[in-house]
Amino acid sequence: MLTAGDEYPLHQTPEPMAVSGGNRNFYDRYFFNGYSADGGIFFAAALGVYPQLDIMDAAFCVSVDGKQHNLRASKRMSSERLDLQVGPITIEIVEPLQQIRIVIGDNDGPVTADITLTTRHNPIEEPRFIRREGPRLMMDYTRLTQNGNWSGMIKLDGQEIDVAGCRGTRDRSWGIRPIGAPESQPPPAGPFPQFWWLWTPLNFDSHCCFFHSNDDGDGEPWNRRGVVDAIDASTLEFDPKAIDLSYHNGSRRIKQVRMETGSGSLLITPRTGDAKRTFYMSGLGYLHPEWNHGMDHGDLEVAHDVITLDPEPAIDMTTIHIQALSDAVLTVDGQEHHGLGVVEQLFIGPHETSGLSGIMDPAS
Repeated sequence: MLTAGDEYPLHQTPEPMAVSGGNRNFYDRYFFNGYSADGGIFFAAALGVYPQLDIMDAAFCVSVDGKQHNLRASKRMSSERLDLQVGPITIEIVEPLQQIRIVIGDNDGPVTADITLTTRHNPIEEPRFIRREGPRLMMDYTRLTQNGNWSGMIKLDGQEIDVAGCRGTRDRSWGIRPIGAPESQPPPAGPFPQFWWLWTPLNFDSHCCFFHSNDDGDGEPWNRRGVVDAIDASTLEFDPKAIDLSYHNGSRRIKQVRMETGSGSLLITPRTGDAKRTFYMSGLGYLHPEWNHGMDHGDLEVAHDVITLDPEPAIDMTTIHIQALSDAVLTVDGQEHHGLGVVEQLFIGPHETSGLSGIMDPAS
């Protein structure tokens, strides 16, 4: 089964590029976000390739004036992994690891776009994510992350929004994690008995900072990395002994995060007091009941909807996974740097060290 991908010297096995091992949950994914300094606009995009399911899906979302506009598309890809267009959504690799373009063509929804992300530094490779539930392999993937500057234009209901001056983050991940239709026989403990995920990519004028942690129910990390990248200079690795965090009462949303970085400290304060500064990852398909990643919608399906951003939403699978626009203060060798980024949070099940219990019981 030969495809255009076989023209490129990227093979890892004797198989054609259309083949990606034997695990039906193999995926290959792009993610992007962007935001203005005042938080007036927040946008995000994603594209996923699922070779064993022969499906490619994509989404583009933009939040303005308290409403999140979501455009989603899915296609059967005929094993062609290099055709990165799904309906009106296209990703173009202008220069690998340096510049990526996203084009949203005409569609039945109110959003079109032509925007480009130019990265600010070399990619950060996160530790390989390997997670089992009992004997079953649930996750085995690699991710790289980069911060960058945006340029170009988004149109919403005919209004032009210039994204010059917006910063954001992109990542690339590939490997194995649950995708597509639910398994007919999930693990005895259930498909998501516990998952605690904190991800904080941050932009400063002269630095980029990354911290993430996957913790178990006791609050012990099973995957964690911290990096302070001084642009065009040094890179500092850090592993805090503890994360000092607090939640808003009656929710599972982070109020503040503080940690030591070795040469200083990091203080992150999400703007979750204002619902307009909260992005729902369900817009990109994460945990969405219909548009979860890798679902089969036929040869081509395009859909759009609007979420009104609620300051006190019900706690469920469509609202539990968010990115909160956040202010950040990075102290390096006694000097403070003020910046902006996101706190991505997905907290399902208990996390003893921070006081969470039950599957979705709110913090008190």
